[in-house]
Order: sequence, then C-alpha cells, then structure tokens
Amino acid sequence: MIESVVGKVGDFNDGEMKEVEIGDKKALLVKESGQFYAVSNKCTHYGAPLTKGAYCKGVVRCPWHGACFNVKTGDIEDFPGLDSLQKFEVEVRGEDVVVRADPASLENNKRVKAMVRKAADNKKTVVLVGGGPSTLVCAETLRQEGFTGRVVLVSQENCLPYDRIKLSKAMSIKPEEIALRKADFYENNGIELMLGQQVESVSTSDKKLNLGSGESLGYDTLVLGTGGQPRRLPIPGIELGNVYMLRTPADANAIAENAVGKNVVIVGSSFIGLEVATFMVNKAASVNVIGRSSEPCGHVFGPQIGQWFRKLHESKGVKFHFETSVKEFRGEDGKVTEAVLANGETLPADVCVMGVGVVPATQFLQDSGVDLTSRGFVTVNKKMQTNVSDVYAAGDIVEFPLFTAGDQQANVQHWQMAHMHGRIAGLNIAGKPTDVHSVPYFWTVQYGKSIRYTGYGPGYDDVVLHGDVDEGKFLAYYTKADQVVAVASLGWDPVVSQAAQLLNQGGSISKAEITSEPSSWVSRLCQ
Repeated sequence: MIESVVGKVGDFNDGEMKEVEIGDKKALLVKESGQFYAVSNKCTHYGAPLTKGAYCKGVVRCPWHGACFNVKTGDIEDFPGLDSLQKFEVEVRGEDVVVRADPASLENNKRVKAMVRKAADNKKTVVLVGGGPSTLVCAETLRQEGFTGRVVLVSQENCLPYDRIKLSKAMSIKPEEIALRKADFYENNGIELMLGQQVESVSTSDKKLNLGSGESLGYDTLVLGTGGQPRRLPIPGIELGNVYMLRTPADANAIAENAVGKNVVIVGSSFIGLEVATFMVNKAASVNVIGRSSEPCGHVFGPQIGQWFRKLHESKGVKFHFETSVKEFRGEDGKVTEAVLANGETLPADVCVMGVGVVPATQFLQDSGVDLTSRGFVTVNKKMQTNVSDVYAAGDIVEFPLFTAGDQQANVQHWQMAHMHGRIAGLNIAGKPTDVHSVPYFWTVQYGKSIRYTGYGPGYDDVVLHGDVDEGKFLAYYTKADQVVAVASLGWDPVVSQAAQLLNQGGSISKAEITSEPSSWVSRLCQ
C-alpha cells in the first residue's frame, strides 16, 4: 500500500472536492458531513477531471458528459460509461488527513463491480436483443445484482458491442478499437453472445424468439434494446453504389476510405451530418451539406447557435444548401456521380452520406403483442416494463415516463439514457424494484469544440443566451413559459452538469433568475 499525508483537517471544507497526490499519482478527496472520502480523480468514461465537475451531497458529476459517481463507494450511478471509480482508504491521524491506496488501483482509475457467475441450479434465462449500451448494461447489472441464471445477448452485428457514437467522429476506427468490453469479459462473467443473429419475430405467448438462421431461442425474461436504423428516403437513385447509411463500423470505414479526394454530399444538417462533415472536410475534395431547415441544428439549439455551427463549418470549407432536399441521385456504372436538388442545383457526388435520422428497429415486434406507438416506439413504464409480462425494453426504441417532463411519455435517443434504461431494467429483473430517474444529457464534438446539453427541450418557446455566440463561448437556457427546460453550453463548464444535478434532485430554474444573471441558481445546488 502507498500512504500519503494529503493535508491538515482544517485545509478542507465540507462539500468541497480537492485533487490530492498519493505518491506520484492523484486522487479526488471529498469532505462531506465531516467525513473524508477518496476516489479516482478521472471519469471512467473518457477521462475527464472530476474536480472540474459538479459536486453535491456525496455525488460528483463529470463536467464533460454527465456521468455520476458516489464518492463514498466509487460506484457509477448515472452514465455514460460502464465502470466505477476506485475507492481509497482515508484516515485522520491527529490533524493529518492520510490516504492509503493499492498501487494497482492508483494506476487504473476504472473498477468493474463484482459479478456473480451462472449457477447450474438456476434454470432461468434472460435474453437481451440488441448490441448497444442498454442491453450490455442490463446484462452487467443482472450479474452485479446476483442473478445466476443464463444471460444471452443477441445482436445482428458480427462484432462485440461497441461505442457507436464514435462512428461519426472517427470514421476510420475499427470495431475492436471501440469495443465496450473485450471478449474475455463476457466469458468470465457468464454472458453468452450470439452475434450475427437477426431476430425475425417474437412469440410472447410461447416465450421464444425466431432467428433468421431458422433456430429459436426460449426465454423467461426478454429485454428489447434494438436501437434505431437509418431512415431511408424514397429518392430515385438511392440504391446506387457509394450512397451510404451510417450505422455500423463497416459503413463508417467504407465512407472514410472512399471519400478521400472525392466530392462528398451529406444529406441532413443535424448532429450526424455535421460530425461527418467535420471528419471529412480536410480529406475530401469537397463537402456539401443539404438540409431542409434554415440553419444546422436550429431545431435543438435555436437559430443563433445554429448560425454559429454554420459559420464554423463554412470557415473550414464546408458548403451548405438549406431549405432544399435531394430530388434524385444520378450515376454511372452503378455508382453515384451527382445529386440533383429540389431547388434545381446539381452537385458532384462521388460519395453520399444519408444523415436524416433513424426510425426504431421494431418491425420484428409487429405481431408480438408488445404495444407499439404509431411511429413504432415501444411503450414502457418507469420500470422499463412493456405491456407484456416479462418483456422489458430500453434505449432508443422506447417511449418512457420522463420525470423532468412531468412523467409524459418521451423518446430520448441519447447514449447516456440508453445506459440508464439498461440499468433500471436489470435492477427490476433482479428483483430490486426501481423507477427510472435520470436527466437527459448529450454532447456533440466538432472541430475540437464540444457543446454539452442537458434537459428535455422539445416545445421550448424562448432561448436566453449569455456570453458571446460568435466567439464560441456561450450559455443557453431553453425555457417554456417561466421555467428552464434545458441548458446548453460551450466553454462554460461545469454549468451543464450542475444544471443536470439540480434537475435530478428535483430542483428547478426559473426564467426570471437567468435573464440577467447566468448562474446564480448554482448556489442552490446542495440545498
């Protein structure tokens, strides 16, 4: 064990975080209600410094992407990311605060929670359909919470579950580089993988899945987490070669390889389209983005920030074509060569990327008895249960009661929320009744600039801005009547994580208090 005196008792205030040195490594030390706690100092997701995050009453929230950790245990309590923090011993000797740590724990900030293995006497089977974070977190939660039955994860993809959100940001990346867990993790924890298997239909009366291979798979409990599939527009010529939908590593790799030195057309001016443009602009001969709106991402961030996105991309060489759409793709020898727009323009197009959103991958549930909305989403309750006994659903395919929106049914397609859905489903299946309670949180990274967003903004009626949007440092509040419903920022950390923490505790922010003063409400965070 390594031991270090990190300060005097009087050096630390209640409710305060400090980064302290243990040997040549660092840890996060917190004093809460007179007690000292020490954990790893970096978020287990992408390594953000937790001292820069939001802290309140024993929970620290990452400043970058909103993951939450309990400083008393190190356990992860909200997402993204899979792992908990290391926890270190703290002792007060006289006036000295002493931290003791195992060198290996200091070296690796990530801790995998203890899991049980499959037991021969437990004949129950939980089947999880989908290879995303909701099913993986659910599988891990089951093992963490003592479920010793069979756990089977079925995915139509041939690769291990991976960090899908990197596909639009680092398009040459290989699936093994972004695998959420290595193969031996599944083997060591008794999680069976059935990769490259398409589920054709579900018979809930017989409790079995019918697979594309002709096999069937029985279950006692079923978890549906199939995510979205790219929306396919009925455009003449869309079947031509080099017209891509971005969903898998193979899609991303093919786009990256074929676009070098070529003319790239991106259909869609929201997050996926803009992140692809960011990756492509210094590799392709030209990048043209087509959007139906009057500015990129304006429906989420509002027109001023939308125009900032536009200027940022144009300064790098991206060309936009707004308030229009693709009328037709033309090609030669089976490959696309041109995109004809509805406004009469014709653009050279050697590669086209369709970034026009996704639809829920739920067609296989049509005759299952599971309730679907008119748009194909699965309706669940706060425990992620569907209308069918022993069938749960999670992630992008569900509409669930969102507490920050007055428990109205909401579809939140965020990486963070999919993790939480999986966690809640796993807890309930394991016999630990728990309601979903999480504030939506997402981010987008373009040209090294990361905008963070928390809350639920659909239907907002005003945007209150602070800072200077043109200078790329701003704080935006999205309001509905007299209440703030969402917060976004660039270069204003950790205010988005502070807002998420306040909302998660049941707090609120009024429009009146943020109109002239950007963040006076932060003083209420721990009240």
